[in-house]
Amino acid sequence: MPSALPPPRLILGSTSRYRRELLARLRVPFEVDGPRVDETPLAGETPVALAERLALAKAREVAARHADAVVIGSDQVADLDGTPVGKPGHHERAVEQLRSMSGRTVVFQTALAVVRPATGFERLLRVPVTVRFRTLGDAEIEAYLRAEQPYDCAGSAKSEGLGIALLDAIESDDPTALVGLPLIATARLLREAGLDVLLWGRG
Repeated sequence: MPSALPPPRLILGSTSRYRRELLARLRVPFEVDGPRVDETPLAGETPVALAERLALAKAREVAARHADAVVIGSDQVADLDGTPVGKPGHHERAVEQLRSMSGRTVVFQTALAVVRPATGFERLLRVPVTVRFRTLGDAEIEAYLRAEQPYDCAGSAKSEGLGIALLDAIESDDPTALVGLPLIATARLLREAGLDVLLWGRG
């Protein structure tokens, strides 16, 4: 009787260290391959549409180079009243972002795509996280940014770190979504793609 086929490779289509650290929590072997995708928003594109388009584009682009693998793509866009708020990139922009979000509610739109070319599997879903920011003074903003330097985070705040002190409340079905990769949804889509993270290599 032939032995069971080994599970396919799992590839995270992302260069984000935050997503890499999150996926490692599932304790399954995976590789990382950065997608070659232009992340520039299209004219008039909503935060939801942008996050979903980029997540799927990342997964498809990496999958096109790894036809034997299961590929995860993800993207997150902070949504301030319909206006996308991306990664600040530098201190001055981060100050502007936090001032604009002070005392307001922001929805972090995290999109997730899983693609398995060998079986034709392709799924896309979105896990929104509603975040209420406290009213922030300039001294608080400066102190936070100097301490944590979250210039590679959408919305200029790391909720898993000191950035939690900027917030009044977080509402979500999946707490890891705010960090960048919704693990509840990831485990579900991997199961649908044929990879159960609880059984993978543990039988």
